[in-house]
Amino acid sequence: MSDFRDYVNEKLKDPAFKAEYDALEDEFVIIQAIIDARKKSGLTQKELAERTGIAQADISKLENGNANPSLRTLKRLAAGMGMKIKLEFSPAGV
Repeated sequence: MSDFRDYVNEKLKDPAFKAEYDALEDEFVIIQAIIDARKKSGLTQKELAERTGIAQADISKLENGNANPSLRTLKRLAAGMGMKIKLEFSPAGV
């Protein structure tokens, strides 16, 4: 994993790459929040799929950044973990 981190850190020195990387920050935050919540709930993807009716393959796609969840899907995932969604708007640059 260190080689990958080194690679990304090197690429981040390129302003164009950094701009694209930064533009994806919100997606990365959502993905990590899903993964963290699932693990905190002690659930596997399969168990979460069984609770929500969302296919395990679709949960995997979400967690790998290969799909964009709707708010409805996020609510279903949260409910399956005994949680709720908290959406917050904040000033840009904060």
